[in-house]
Amino acid sequence: MTKKPLLFTLFPLCWSLGAIAAPDIAELKIEPSNWWAGMHNPKLELMLHGKGIGQAELRLENAHGAELEKTFSGSSANYLFADLDLDQASPGDITLVLTLNGKELRLSYSLLERQVGSAERASFDGSDLIYLITPDRFANGDSSNDNVAALGDPADPDNKDGRHGGDLKGITQHLDYLSDLGVTQLWINPVMENRQQAYSYHGYSITDFYNVDQRFGTNQQYRELVRAAEQKGMGVIKDVVLNHIGSGHWWMQDLPFPDWINYADEPVYTSHRRTTAQDPYATDADQQDFASGWFVDSMPDLNQRNPQLATYLIQNSIWWIEFAGLSGLRTDTWSYSDKAFLTRWAAQVRGEYPGLNIVGEEWSTNPNIVSYWQKGKINPDGYVSELPALMDFPLNDTLLRAINTKEDWGKGWIELYEALVNDNLYPAPHNLVLFEGNHDTNRLYSVLGEDLDKYKLALAYVFCVKRIPQLFYGTEVLLTSPVEGRHDGLVRGDMPGFNADDRVNAFTGKGLSTEQQQALAFVRTLAQFRKQSRALAEGQLKHFVPQNGVYVLYREAPANEGKAAEHVLLLLNKNPDTTAIDMGRFAQYLPPGSRVNSLFEGKSFNLPAQLQLSAPVTLLSW
Repeated sequence: MTKKPLLFTLFPLCWSLGAIAAPDIAELKIEPSNWWAGMHNPKLELMLHGKGIGQAELRLENAHGAELEKTFSGSSANYLFADLDLDQASPGDITLVLTLNGKELRLSYSLLERQVGSAERASFDGSDLIYLITPDRFANGDSSNDNVAALGDPADPDNKDGRHGGDLKGITQHLDYLSDLGVTQLWINPVMENRQQAYSYHGYSITDFYNVDQRFGTNQQYRELVRAAEQKGMGVIKDVVLNHIGSGHWWMQDLPFPDWINYADEPVYTSHRRTTAQDPYATDADQQDFASGWFVDSMPDLNQRNPQLATYLIQNSIWWIEFAGLSGLRTDTWSYSDKAFLTRWAAQVRGEYPGLNIVGEEWSTNPNIVSYWQKGKINPDGYVSELPALMDFPLNDTLLRAINTKEDWGKGWIELYEALVNDNLYPAPHNLVLFEGNHDTNRLYSVLGEDLDKYKLALAYVFCVKRIPQLFYGTEVLLTSPVEGRHDGLVRGDMPGFNADDRVNAFTGKGLSTEQQQALAFVRTLAQFRKQSRALAEGQLKHFVPQNGVYVLYREAPANEGKAAEHVLLLLNKNPDTTAIDMGRFAQYLPPGSRVNSLFEGKSFNLPAQLQLSAPVTLLSW
């Protein structure tokens, strides 16, 4: 195995490691690899790993105001933990002096200066459109990094479950396309190292929390992507995994403490019964099986009840936000982690960045289960969450079913209309992320029977209801998948234009079918309108009981601070034939005769008493 690069600087006057028999510290790792002065929480815990390092004594020189509070070893002799107080620290390079068996090793550890305004960074909200990217499948910008021998799992583009070669450079090369599409936030599936024998492309089997997988690029390229996106008006949301690691993680060969991993000696797998985390009648054993079991055999379960591991994960999330300049976090498999830890993690991350939005994945179609985890919810068991946002799986499920169901009493649009009463369960329903699809769900166009009208209905609702909308890469050009069961490798298919010489290229428009061109134009028109619309970004929502296959939603942003009021009326029409709508029903908000703009027709007109609907989606603004 190739040695990892050293994460510290040796002073030129220190003794040579090769000339000394002891200590044997040939490959010392320090995490976090640096930190910043002036953080809200002045405490920092360093984890040092190297052969025999647990017996070393540590002191600080040239400390720049930093104080060493204590050191302690792990259960493994190869770990040393050091708690620092940085309350009075200023930026500069601290000298860490390690003494073992009478020998000294002097290391330089950097405390950097925080960027002005870092703590007050902008985050994602209802004004945004999030675009989800699986980086291995989006665009191959650098074929030279497709294979890294030391990491295994070589590129195999013909294997649906293999690595295809997409990377950070590929995303960076297509930021103009994304900006033109109307995207304002990029959620990128994990890009940390996945040193796994197979099935490593998805990124969720992390084997190094502080380094980007070399097949995606480098830490610096990740930071450059964030900065380039910011210059085009887009933020980057990091995909965080707190629940598990990859079985190839270097920890698995040398655990800091025996309880670092749940069931480390003999794996027990999670039941995936997420209701046990909040069910008042659940047994202790069932709760344990869910929260402490391994996700799958390649994903050992982390025990966040271990205080050093909890601190490690919190600091790692903060490190990436500060290092890369992130605009938010998405957290995988939220409810699978220890509940008390989740509260602490979210509170401490937002303690450093009070305005940072964090969205958690609780994959349940039951809004009672999802709402339990949102900050501000008063739960019967007294659990207090600090998570501000969640993925809206319940509304996604209802939306797809409502569109695919023939209109009848109690079925079709009325299911979607009535689903919004569940917003009463959430402290902040507007801060839910509503998606049309993601990397774990079958493709929208396929689920809707490859019906372009149904596709437009679904996207119009996602973009216009009072939520934060999210689009999965390739949806805008009608990528397809099977519709029954899980088909991850096919769902995460290559973006048309993944290679520059692809016959069909979404980024340039080359070879797109008529349907794909229509879909792309629809998404771009709606997303660009949304980008400028206060009514859709922040406006209040009213909706009307569906009648005769038509469901109508109204959004209004009142006049404020010199800005005129803005209004949107969205009419979703399932009928195949032209349908006449009596506009008097909406007169409270839109009096007949009013001057309106029709987005998809591209014209303005005076509203008639009856409006003829011939398209599936009509959007009026005034």
